[in-house]
Amino acid sequence: MEPLRPKRLQPGDTVAIAALSGPCAPDRRDRLDAAKAVFAAMGFNVRATPLVESGEHRFWRAAPPEAQAAELNALLNDPEVRAISAFTGGNATSAYLDRVDYDAIRRDPKPLLGFSDITALHLAIHSRTGLVGMHADFAPGITGDPARDQSDERHVAIRELVRGLLAGELAETDLPADSAWETWKPGRATGRLVGGLLDRLINVQASPYALDPAVWDGALFFWEDVGRNLGHVWNQLHVLRMQGVFDRVGAMVVGIPLGVELPADAPFGPVTVKDVVLDVLGDYDFPVLAGVDFGHTGPNLPLPIGIRAEVDATARTLRLLESPVD
Repeated sequence: MEPLRPKRLQPGDTVAIAALSGPCAPDRRDRLDAAKAVFAAMGFNVRATPLVESGEHRFWRAAPPEAQAAELNALLNDPEVRAISAFTGGNATSAYLDRVDYDAIRRDPKPLLGFSDITALHLAIHSRTGLVGMHADFAPGITGDPARDQSDERHVAIRELVRGLLAGELAETDLPADSAWETWKPGRATGRLVGGLLDRLINVQASPYALDPAVWDGALFFWEDVGRNLGHVWNQLHVLRMQGVFDRVGAMVVGIPLGVELPADAPFGPVTVKDVVLDVLGDYDFPVLAGVDFGHTGPNLPLPIGIRAEVDATARTLRLLESPVD
């Protein structure tokens, strides 16, 4: 399936901030205000949805699955809404993949921004429609303290990068490293970006919305995870191996997993994510670039799912080769 590029954003277009996963709890209102300010500074009109503004919740979720799907579908069918950003992540999206209006996406493709739990939406939607989803911060450059994020040089650079991609001003562009990226296996590859939060990827692969095996052909598989048992990560990577994913991909790009490694004082420690990845991959010789600036440590480099990119694990570079928007 060819990628379905959403329409590029114009100044004054409406970006909706939606409760697609967790709720907007009272102690997170500053995050909502900061998100609104970020999109407004980019030149867009900003609308927070009723589920966000109400701050209501159902257990750990913003609402029951049918209500969250209804909110998303209303935005997909609203011609005034030109992009959708999740307010936050959490643990909700896998429950309503079967309620998404995929036909609405095909009729009027719009950028969807988010990461973490939003990975399930990105991948299921990409599987059914080819939509290029923007694996990125919920509000570009807002990850820690909003007051600091507004002026921090790295956050400002990420916001400008995301704005340029959404506006169609950037096609070929190098993604700038902040941390020191690492070569776990050398080499260079070109392919389409596919990935996100490993745990949600596994959920999608076990559902009727699994990616077609051909999607992995030559793909640059990027992933990260957070707060997970390292043994579970090892097992899930083996699931992908047994599905034939590693026989097809062109390269692996590992983000910055948070709360995953086994420290020296843990039973059977120390064990690192690198140890586990190289153990699973064994004799596979495709390039592996690691420590790339995406994950739950933020700010996230934007990674458009389905867009061609080039990874050079030896030179430790990652470059987008085309625009994510039409």
